[in-house]
Amino acid sequence: MGVARYGMVVGVVFSVLWASPSPESSAMPDIGAATEPALPAYDEFYRPSADLVASAHPGDILAARPIEIASRLRESLGVRAWQLSYRSNNSVDQPIAAVATVLKPRGGIGKLVSLHAAEDSTGQHCAPSYTVQRPAHAGLLDGQLDPLRGAPALLAQGWTVVLPDHQGPDAAFAHGPLAARIALDGIRAAENFGPLRLPGADTEVAMWGYSGGSIPTLHGAEIRAAYAPEVNIVGVVSGGTDVDLEVLAREANKGPGAGLVTAAIIGLAREEPALEAYLRANATPRGREVLAAKDRTCALRHVAIEPFLDIDTLVQGGLLDAPVVREVFDRTRMGKAVPDSPVFLYHAVADWLVPIGPADDLVATYCQDPTARVTYVRDHASEHLTLNSLAERRVVTWLHERFAGIPVENGCTTTNVGSIALGR
Repeated sequence: MGVARYGMVVGVVFSVLWASPSPESSAMPDIGAATEPALPAYDEFYRPSADLVASAHPGDILAARPIEIASRLRESLGVRAWQLSYRSNNSVDQPIAAVATVLKPRGGIGKLVSLHAAEDSTGQHCAPSYTVQRPAHAGLLDGQLDPLRGAPALLAQGWTVVLPDHQGPDAAFAHGPLAARIALDGIRAAENFGPLRLPGADTEVAMWGYSGGSIPTLHGAEIRAAYAPEVNIVGVVSGGTDVDLEVLAREANKGPGAGLVTAAIIGLAREEPALEAYLRANATPRGREVLAAKDRTCALRHVAIEPFLDIDTLVQGGLLDAPVVREVFDRTRMGKAVPDSPVFLYHAVADWLVPIGPADDLVATYCQDPTARVTYVRDHASEHLTLNSLAERRVVTWLHERFAGIPVENGCTTTNVGSIALGR
């Protein structure tokens, strides 16, 4: 793809993300919250004592409070919302505090969906628990994507939604093993929260994430049996899946996604001390400027800051082939275990940000196991920004079948479609 084509794609990114509201926002206009929420950095709710965290079990609730979300979901669907602070673990199973937002619709039917927003950010003020309390225009000015994308369609079915801040307290963007634990413990916390009236560990649960939200989704599905065996996941949906960060970084380098991938490297370093030390010791003068500019920044601003960056120039000797970086890429690559729940994957063949090749390879890896249950849709008409909205109806239908107990036989199916919007 040439530079002119890259420029056209960047123009599409900003015309879609800056100028156009999401379909959900169009249906349910945003309104300002009654009061501006405190920034997480100044909010004690996000910082329970270390002793309290260490004494709890993963998924135990440390604190809870009702909140007002800055949308008309309350008026249209009778949605009530709370924030939960709960014990989770980092990627080496040390205790941390995590936060999730839970949304209960009027007449909830006791099913739970863990919805994973594409945080794609390096600032805690970009996390869903904060941004859901602010109107859409405020989030856009900060550079954040809509954290409630997909939520209205789920809530309209009577399903309760838990929306974890899956990057954790240090905004460790792209770190799958961390995000997986936070998401699974967020499910545990939601099941433990009385006002949701869920049937505890008997709750049927689904997970759904797109792009950056695919990271907690599929990593979570891969580690569920070992980490949270009591969580009853009946279906897993992942689109635009970030399977292999090394392939993604090499494909994005010097292109319109380079700024976002650089943010992911910063996020990985927040959870990987050796990588953080390497960046600090080896950054070039230009690298220090870029890393500082992206240090506490939300997704859309990452796209805008150095979109055609040569990522290798961040450190002396080149970044992408550095052994410490490749070790982190390997630790955070999907495909280390086969999910034991049914999986629905969808990906745009022409995805310009997250290449489809690793998704094809992941399906092939999963499907070497005869017990795998994978439905894979390859969409030939969409690209990264359009696919998730077009897939929403198909996703909800598939989740309905899982919650209805319709079995998925062992085996894998791959379907090539003109547009996923045209399927059932």
